[in-house]
Amino acid sequence: MKVKTAYVCTDCGNDSPKWMGKCIACGAWNTYVEHKISASKPKRTLRSNSQAHKPVPLNEVQSDQTARIHLGDQELNRVLGGGLVKGSIILLGGEPGVGKSTLLLQMALRLQMTILYLSGEESAQQIKMRADRIHSSPSQVLILTETEIDRILNAAEELKPEILIIDSIQTIRADELESAPGTVSQVRECTIRLQQYAKTHGIPVILIGHINKDGAIAGPKVLEHIVDVVLRFEGDRNHMYRLLRSIKNRFGSTDEIGVYEMNRHGMQQVENPSQILLDQHDQDYSGSAVAVNVEGRRPLLIEVQALVSPAVYGNPQRSTTGYELRRLQMLLAVLEKRAGFKFGLQDVFLNIAGGLKVTDPAVDLAIICALISSLDDMLISRTMCFAGEIGLSGEIRAINYIDHRIQEADRLGFKKIIIPKPNLKKLVTSRVTIEIIPASRVDELYDILSF
Repeated sequence: MKVKTAYVCTDCGNDSPKWMGKCIACGAWNTYVEHKISASKPKRTLRSNSQAHKPVPLNEVQSDQTARIHLGDQELNRVLGGGLVKGSIILLGGEPGVGKSTLLLQMALRLQMTILYLSGEESAQQIKMRADRIHSSPSQVLILTETEIDRILNAAEELKPEILIIDSIQTIRADELESAPGTVSQVRECTIRLQQYAKTHGIPVILIGHINKDGAIAGPKVLEHIVDVVLRFEGDRNHMYRLLRSIKNRFGSTDEIGVYEMNRHGMQQVENPSQILLDQHDQDYSGSAVAVNVEGRRPLLIEVQALVSPAVYGNPQRSTTGYELRRLQMLLAVLEKRAGFKFGLQDVFLNIAGGLKVTDPAVDLAIICALISSLDDMLISRTMCFAGEIGLSGEIRAINYIDHRIQEADRLGFKKIIIPKPNLKKLVTSRVTIEIIPASRVDELYDILSF
């Protein structure tokens, strides 16, 4: 059998007969990898006009309500947009050990449905041990340990499950391809076959995917274009909280997140994450401020901790945990230039409590106040919270979802909230009892905090 060698771009899937430093299709550098093709596939022929589908006017297309499967997991249902759509294919990615397999196995054990759980990484005994640990009855879950795609699809045709789970797509291979499992060609071919199975039989397929060292889902970028939904399971293994985000969703919004707590019984849903994240904030001390963060559309109150101390070991240090370092350096420059605070000879350490990683610019205001508090050893009341974005000229800029932020702070018992002054124009304050304090510039914050 003649074996051909080709090179495939891992970002866009473009083929090339020889290796090139730059992909001619997407322009990415050093993304071509080698794979072998054992035989050429027969070319597809176009169907005759009589067999082809005819174009239909858009106003004549019937928009039926998409049938969904409720998974018994409120957080997962929210992220998916109301449940699992029949015939959809979903990709769940995350770092090793974050709990991807535990989350899906727990979901499968909770449903009273026939579910085929295929594992290419663990034995049936290992899966049974995990099922016993989370105290669920696995009567409706069928376990198959297989890595060959044709055998997997034959087993699915015979068993006719209502949901198919693949753990993981990087371990599945097609025999006609000479490359190893996890390569670009293998992942793409196996995913396409699973997509055809899902669409043909109306059975949802959930794929678990690995991520590479850069944090992206391993395999070709075209993998994310093939599937209907891309979910990202995030969290630090040294902390108990996990965030489930939707990166792509053809059947719902990508603005929702799910919050889980990892314990010995598996993944537990966190219905009130703000309260849990603030449980340890039980007294007033300098360098601590509460920020009203929004993840997707969900407001979360988190604690921001700052430590400012004189630099005694040479150049001042700047260190962050859960926050972008460059953003912190920008905020320090704004405080020095626009408000007169001197951080040039100070070590600055910033931490987002609970192991979370935040990107919401509305956290800027809480970080600014925590830095001022630590620099002057000023106490910030634990009944005060903050929400606002800081601009380079020192202005406090308007933010989105301000009503949701205020309502969440009021529900958790906070007495005061500092918000940008421009947000007062469209704000309805009659629904809450919390005191709303507007601020327009960073040089006003010292007087507000010391009041």
